[in-house]
Amino acid sequence: MAKLELIGVGKKFGPTSALKDISLLIPDGEFCAFLGPSGCGKSTLLRIVAGLSGQHEGTVRIAERDVTRMAPAERGVAMVFQSYALYPHMNVARNISFGLTMQGVAKPVIAEKLAKAARMLQLEALLERRPSELSGGQRQRVAIGRALVREPDIFLFDEPLSNLDAALRVQMRIEITRLHAELGATMVYVTHDQVEAMTMAHRIVIMNAGNIEQVGDPLTIYYQPANLFVAGFIGTPKMNFLPATLRSTADGVAVLPPGGIEISVPPMQPMPRMGECILGVRAEHLHLSAAQPGLLEGTIRLVEHLGSETLLHVDAGLAENLIAKDGGLTPWRSGDTVGITLDTHACHVFDPAGPVLYHTGRPGPAA
Repeated sequence: MAKLELIGVGKKFGPTSALKDISLLIPDGEFCAFLGPSGCGKSTLLRIVAGLSGQHEGTVRIAERDVTRMAPAERGVAMVFQSYALYPHMNVARNISFGLTMQGVAKPVIAEKLAKAARMLQLEALLERRPSELSGGQRQRVAIGRALVREPDIFLFDEPLSNLDAALRVQMRIEITRLHAELGATMVYVTHDQVEAMTMAHRIVIMNAGNIEQVGDPLTIYYQPANLFVAGFIGTPKMNFLPATLRSTADGVAVLPPGGIEISVPPMQPMPRMGECILGVRAEHLHLSAAQPGLLEGTIRLVEHLGSETLLHVDAGLAENLIAKDGGLTPWRSGDTVGITLDTHACHVFDPAGPVLYHTGRPGPAA
């Protein structure tokens, strides 16, 4: 089975720890995305899996083999880079098959694998063209074809769509997802693009500053973020954060954000310290109405029309403006004074230090 297991992997660049005790199991056939901001360590971790960079501690196991000290060619992986890295003087067919030729694979076998890859990637009509005669999306398919003919245990993708325009990124997302469904192979995909991770991956590994913050399927990550970092990183726009207070009640715990709202939640185990907390609510769960007594009040500072929806940036006197989603034909305009309510069944309570205390929102599916 082509599962990938990382056990206590650590990496340093001088005194700086780029990766800190990373342990992760990716089952055979899973499409797993490493997602995080620039500099979080996701590409470094992928290069360690590929054998292109060594770690200072820990173990890498692929298909039940300890490959920690193996050369890249011995690991049974194939990597698709952000840069296409195609040979400009070779046509598509030779670019795809060149690695097999250098390994001394028999010509009939090469021809069979080339034909299969060309069919799967819809390159059959382009085999005689050179890279300069191809579009960006076609070049990236050639780079994937070069990995495909090797029939690796694991496919590794390092931000492969970053150089493409928006329309081509959508097309390539669909093609890579289709390819995974057809192959059933284990794929590890590094990206900083939330849409790529959310739409393509079975599970997402959220990374920050060399640590894994949360691992889960896309909807669980979205609806049940493990801490303030994940809640603020996942989602466009990011989650709104309101200062709030926790208070014990006869029935459990009450969360009191600004505006006189009181949100009752069941008793927490273990019971957190009463006092300051942070209430998180996503833009689609914030609602605007005419200002009236008893509601948190704010002024709309910016209206972003996105077609099917509108983002409304509201100054409510907090550290950051709140962002609410409304329909594409919203009646609200910049400068309007509004009352703000929130869906109390779709909120998240965080400790000021970061960890989540409670989700009132719907859970995602089991990870």
